[in-house]
Amino acid sequence: MRRLLVTASVLLALAGSLAARPAGPPPLPERLADTGGGTQLITAQAPRADSTTGTLTWWDRRGGGWVAAGSAPARFGANGLTEGATRVQGTNTTPTGLYDLPYAFGIEAAAPGTRHPYRRVGEGSWWCQDNLSRSYNRWVEPRPADCRPEEAEHLVGYSTQYARALVIGFNYHRPVRGRGAGIFLHVDGKGATAGCVSVPAAAMNRVLRWADPARRPHIAIGTASGRTAITRY
Repeated sequence: MRRLLVTASVLLALAGSLAARPAGPPPLPERLADTGGGTQLITAQAPRADSTTGTLTWWDRRGGGWVAAGSAPARFGANGLTEGATRVQGTNTTPTGLYDLPYAFGIEAAAPGTRHPYRRVGEGSWWCQDNLSRSYNRWVEPRPADCRPEEAEHLVGYSTQYARALVIGFNYHRPVRGRGAGIFLHVDGKGATAGCVSVPAAAMNRVLRWADPARRPHIAIGTASGRTAITRY
């Protein structure tokens, strides 16, 4: 009997200890101001605004909560991150904010299981970044005369980075001239990006297999705290 009483006392003490232990923070998506209204979300978080590395995590909404489906190391702009609403083109900064993912593209064929609309890159594929062009911040094929080649990316020339990618809807639906063009989630190159978010090739393939346009995935980009905190978006 004494042994049973001692055992019961130990169990009660453990239960009390566990109950007193503070709960951990809720999953990151639950701390964001907005997640885009869908049931899939990508978060790209850097420690500080001047960081060039951080973490990309992709999430599913299940049973009223968010569950991480995968994560990978991420790279950001060579000059860090900046508020997307006031970003200036050519600054090599990654725009913070919440954006949709209009479509995927790549030099290679779509990864098996890809459900996003997927455009295959060819010799005539360009992304126009010319502020004077009617095609500003758009895929063009062929390149129109009003989009100067020195103000556009010849997509096929980035065989590593654009092997497979997702378009990030920054400044895309209603482009503001001078704010920036051609912001993608793509495969890592040799170092920091010119403003995109990049991940290892294996992670890019996993994201493309995971992303389901019917579930309205978005990407939230930001920092752990401060004016560009990811929780603001």
